[in-house]
Amino acid sequence: MKDYMKDLKDYRNIVIAVNGSKDVLVEGLRLIHDAKCHVTVVKVIPSYEGDLSMVGVRNIDGVLHSGADKEISEIIEVAKKEGAEVKVRLEEGEIHEKIVETAEEENADLIIMGTEKPTFIEKLLALNDIDKVTSQAPCPVLLVDA
Repeated sequence: MKDYMKDLKDYRNIVIAVNGSKDVLVEGLRLIHDAKCHVTVVKVIPSYEGDLSMVGVRNIDGVLHSGADKEISEIIEVAKKEGAEVKVRLEEGEIHEKIVETAEEENADLIIMGTEKPTFIEKLLALNDIDKVTSQAPCPVLLVDA
């Protein structure tokens, strides 16, 4: 493990993609905590294609914005607990596309993602976001159990 950690110190721009859980963020920050690098955390929210006004939500932008603020605050709090400073990006769209786009825009040397358990259909149709990111990423992708 120490040789592997030595290699992580060579990365300067790291993107950590978080899903619903912040476990991947904690694990990623612990792996790179000795490295002097710039960390961008990206959380991708799938595009909403519905009408919230049909369920009685009048201030749609306010509801969506408050959720974004909460998500960003949680990410920053986790980073502080781990003794790290991070840049946070909250993106909307296709998960794999936004992770790859963020890595390109941030000139990432490494993407850290959590493993996910694809369904049988996803495996069969190769619809797994991890597969899509690893095949399209402009840099290596490190998968962590989270």
